[in-house]
Amino acid sequence: MPAKDIYHNSLKNALIKDGWTITHDPYTISFGQRNVFVDIGAERSLAAEKQGEKIAVEIKSFLGASDIRDLEVAIGQYVFYRSLISRFEPDRKLFLAVPENVFTNTLDEAIARPVIEDLHIALIAFNTKQEVIVKWIP
Repeated sequence: MPAKDIYHNSLKNALIKDGWTITHDPYTISFGQRNVFVDIGAERSLAAEKQGEKIAVEIKSFLGASDIRDLEVAIGQYVFYRSLISRFEPDRKLFLAVPENVFTNTLDEAIARPVIEDLHIALIAFNTKQEVIVKWIP
């Protein structure tokens, strides 16, 4: 099992504050003889008579030497996980979660926006110190 991202607990607490129940830590996808591990699985009940929402969240810190290289890796991992989740549990939506400053300084830049839009990447931006979600982009 891979090591947890440095912001793992911060995002986990932010999701709980936002009304989510953590159901998997990590969320494991088994396919054939292999497993992959998405950082967090969570659920939220919408209403007593409605089915709840299910999400999986991959957290990325973008602490490498190049934020563009970090973005390339994050997008590749996101697309890979989303493909597997769509076959394994199609009612669970995958999100890529990043610290608020990474969203502002990298993902919201002109070079990243078209790729994120074209690939329909769902995003969560969160404040690492206050442990709150500041933006959802489904």
